[in-house]
Amino acid sequence: MKIVVDINHPAHVHFFKNFIWEMERKGHEILITAREKEVTYRLLDNYGFDYIKMGSYRRSLIEKLINVPIMDLKMYKAVKGFKPDIFVGLGSFRAAHVSKLMRKPCILFEDSEPTPQEHILYLPFTDAILTPSNFKKDFGKKQICYNGYHELAYLHPNYFKPDKNVLEELDLKKNEKFSILRFVAWSASHDVGQHGIKNKIELVRELEKYGQVLITSEGKLEKELEKYKIKAPPERIHDLLYYAHMLIGDSQTMTTEAGVLGTPAIRCNSFVGENDMGNFIELEQKYGLIFNYNDTNKALNKAAELIQKSNLREEWNTKKNRLLKDKIDVTKFMVWFIENYPESFKIMKENPDYQERFK
Repeated sequence: MKIVVDINHPAHVHFFKNFIWEMERKGHEILITAREKEVTYRLLDNYGFDYIKMGSYRRSLIEKLINVPIMDLKMYKAVKGFKPDIFVGLGSFRAAHVSKLMRKPCILFEDSEPTPQEHILYLPFTDAILTPSNFKKDFGKKQICYNGYHELAYLHPNYFKPDKNVLEELDLKKNEKFSILRFVAWSASHDVGQHGIKNKIELVRELEKYGQVLITSEGKLEKELEKYKIKAPPERIHDLLYYAHMLIGDSQTMTTEAGVLGTPAIRCNSFVGENDMGNFIELEQKYGLIFNYNDTNKALNKAAELIQKSNLREEWNTKKNRLLKDKIDVTKFMVWFIENYPESFKIMKENPDYQERFK
């Protein structure tokens, strides 16, 4: 089978990496196309993947819309000679459009409800849309729900083994308290009108009272915060996150990553509220692994409260193990579903519990 895997974000590299390695091991051919965003190309290079660079949609909403047909054409030219059997992506309207042009099936994964403009761009052209079971939006007959999170495709214990050497590399001791702060750029099309943590400097000063503070940021940091920036390769961030005492940030993805790793996480941004995403509601209300706030002061107070707890790590490990017992191995499910498509689609429609064999 010849498969095009389209990458649009650094997190997508992690999401698809085990799938790609496993499918190649099984003899399938993979062509990776990748959009330029933050450290996407660097991650692909560091993992040793060959890929075709698609460039960027640019920053403003108008530029992004203008570039949609341009990027579609660029991708079409890039994959035409490969003669793919199927297209796979994560919310990729580019993959959906080109698959329709080439009359090939397209399977997309999605876990973000508040991106309706992106859904509109790919839904009519997609054959199957796979979403976590807690996803609150109904995509109709094309939708397949699975009992997991995207982040379990790469952070499930079957694949992820934390490397404690990352602590030594950053001059951290094994039992030393340190917090990771994650700030996103808020420049994506679905981020228009939204915001994250505002008083970053105050947050750092408060957390420093209890241990070291490390920062990872998509955008440029204030001059006072530059010295806190994590000096480690991007593929090492999950090792560091595993050993962190806590994560505080306005990132959606890293909050879920912390949750499935058993690292206490506090998420603060304007998406939090009645219409928040299903995975964050579940991680907080069912598993108690994260806390969601749209008020920075409340987030700061919760961080100060948690970081002083003596048995925090043990408590969160118990919660994490409960979650892992409930969820499937997402990569195993992906491999089965795509390798056996379209029969797998029919099986999941008729018997959704079939996925339980992938635990």
